Amino acid sequence: MIRAKSTGSRILPALGMALWLSFLFLPFKGIRAAAILFVALAAAIPFSYLLIRGIRNITPFFSVMQQHLPQGRLLNGLLLLAVLIMPIVAQDYIIDIAVIAGIYIILALGLNVVVGFTGLLNLGFVAFYAIGAYSYALLNTKAGMGFWSALPVSVTLATAAGFLLAAPAVRLRGDYLALVTLGFGEIVRLILNNWDSFTRGPNGISGIASPYIFNISLDRLSHYYYLVLGFVVLAVIVMRRVEDSKTGRAWVAIREDEIASAAMGINTTLYKLYSCAFAAFWAGLAGSLFAAKMRFVSPESFSFMESVLVLCMVIIGGLGSIVGVIIGAVVLVFLPEVLREVQMYRMLALGCGLVFLMVFRPQGLFGGRNAAS
Repeated sequence: MIRAKSTGSRILPALGMALWLSFLFLPFKGIRAAAILFVALAAAIPFSYLLIRGIRNITPFFSVMQQHLPQGRLLNGLLLLAVLIMPIVAQDYIIDIAVIAGIYIILALGLNVVVGFTGLLNLGFVAFYAIGAYSYALLNTKAGMGFWSALPVSVTLATAAGFLLAAPAVRLRGDYLALVTLGFGEIVRLILNNWDSFTRGPNGISGIASPYIFNISLDRLSHYYYLVLGFVVLAVIVMRRVEDSKTGRAWVAIREDEIASAAMGINTTLYKLYSCAFAAFWAGLAGSLFAAKMRFVSPESFSFMESVLVLCMVIIGGLGSIVGVIIGAVVLVFLPEVLREVQMYRMLALGCGLVFLMVFRPQGLFGGRNAAS
């Protein structure tokens, strides 16, 4: 009886979601198509539960097999091999999307520090992304600096901006902090859009040079792919180290209970400043890579929706999960390209997917684990 009640309590929300999706589909295809969609989804619900139960039944078999294999090394090795040979076997279109995905991974990992580790809602994170991109663009086109000489300046400016914003903002909480960061993001975008004499306003900055390594230009997609991949690996390694450090555990403690953290002797204001500055550093790096890749920057690339998109990557993957953030970034970059043939419905599909995730797994795909453990 208990199991039947539990199953019923799970099926009823699923039927409600099927009815809701059919209602959303109604304006596009009519009553008949919406009814067919509802019947198909309602019939797929029992099958999905049977599939999940079957997976659970064979899970012990995989657990036994895992004991006789190196701990995750085989899977990690195959994944690394696939990532390394992608430029050799894939088309330029796929490589281009992979490069964009790598830049967004770095950006989402930075936001995960603020939102996932420290628990601070930042709705203007794209501002630091824009500062990094425009810093490199201006240093390259106006001062003639190359990528490697301009990169430290760009990330330093972004880090300083993150620290200066955090100084008054970290004393706020909840919605007030979100509004302050949202306002900062819009201020940066409007400055870039209206300061024509310096940023060329809505016309943007073009003619940005590609990076060089040993006099070899990285203007080809395959070459630039490995550059972005190297920075992604660096970001993941650093995030792992910081997550297990004293600072990372202090961030998680602040996220779980700020008052208890302060009572235990953690300087919450100082660690929040560290978090915002550290996250802005990675946003500035991602912005420099974006400007060098596109060779053109304009204010339209740094709108509020970019902040929402990066925040969705963190939420989908799971707050505080490095692997989850990577998966979320890859999914949200590749999914619109996969659904390009049904362009009218791809935002609808994305919205429905987010609603499904929030209803059935609100902690995200990989968010069930404590980030401090």
